[in-house]
Amino acid sequence: MVKPPALLSRSPRRDPYRRGWLRGAPPPRWVRVLPVALAAMVCVVTLLSPSPLDIGFLLGAIPPLAVLSYGPLTTALLGGVVVVLLSVPAFQLDHPGNTDLETVTFVAALSVLLSYVRSRRDAQLDLARTVAEAAQRAVVPPLPERVGPVRCAGLYRAAQRGTLVGGDFFDVRRGPGGVRAVIGDVQGHGLAAVSTVAALLGSFREAVLDRPGLPEMVAALDRRLVVDSAEVRHAELFATAVLLEFSGDARSVRIVTCGHPPPILLREGAATEIPVIPWTPLGLGLSDALPPHDGHIERLLPGDVLFLASDGVTEARNTDGTFYPLLDRLPLLADHDPAALADRVLADVLAHCGTIRDDVTMLVLTPGPPDPDR
Repeated sequence: MVKPPALLSRSPRRDPYRRGWLRGAPPPRWVRVLPVALAAMVCVVTLLSPSPLDIGFLLGAIPPLAVLSYGPLTTALLGGVVVVLLSVPAFQLDHPGNTDLETVTFVAALSVLLSYVRSRRDAQLDLARTVAEAAQRAVVPPLPERVGPVRCAGLYRAAQRGTLVGGDFFDVRRGPGGVRAVIGDVQGHGLAAVSTVAALLGSFREAVLDRPGLPEMVAALDRRLVVDSAEVRHAELFATAVLLEFSGDARSVRIVTCGHPPPILLREGAATEIPVIPWTPLGLGLSDALPPHDGHIERLLPGDVLFLASDGVTEARNTDGTFYPLLDRLPLLADHDPAALADRVLADVLAHCGTIRDDVTMLVLTPGPPDPDR
């Protein structure tokens, strides 16, 4: 598919959320090949040179380079190869004044010790990362591809690198009242906000089962934050959120916003912000005063897509202070697969801003006919 001209004008940038080599990812191939390549280069250049070359010192770098990507056994093997090469008369690498064989042997032995320590530490970090990811995914599990008559796609990138959960949240659940969804942003960022996110998501999932409507769900979430704030001295917890409730046939959706940007409706190549009357943010102690309305009802047509995002997208700015033009870009980024829309928007936001300093959350909901197999 040919990209629109507006998309071609933006140069892609590297995803800053991708875990790099220096942040725990496996080393790239060139790092693993470097020790062997260096040894081969020294041997070839020495054999082809008509006169002795004083390059034996380069072999001393092979054991430390091996520490970066190999375990102690391989590092010891490469260190032994270096000592052997320095001892082979044909290479003439151990002449006095050229290379100190004893020093290289000591460096090789020290490299083996460092490789052992690094391997043990990497194993501990991998275990800790696995446990942390499992715990964080228990708080915000991946969305199913479909919940009742609604296709779902979500994307979440925490501002704090190395974490999966921050100050944003979303979820889609099916209950007696139909399919209900939520997206929100709590006070704070990073791991400090995880407990608030967990409390709100737990309250939402319970409210889906026993609250008759969206106003009552808003009251339950608001009360949850008020209670949590009372238990912590000087805590002032609050959150913004959008709650949605689809009809049984997914031909309409009821929307309540609590200080959060309203959903965007993608219809026939155009993106429009749904005019929802906003309610106050959650956590202000207004649980006894339900929203003065039951929410905005939007009629849906076949092919409609609802796009919801946090302020990490709507308030993203480049170096000139220009906000990311979400409404203008969405029609150009939308394609036949709504599940890929969030990924394309993230790439476009990064092309606009270069980097993002806030949690980025997007939820794409595509209503359709009920699944006959469910």
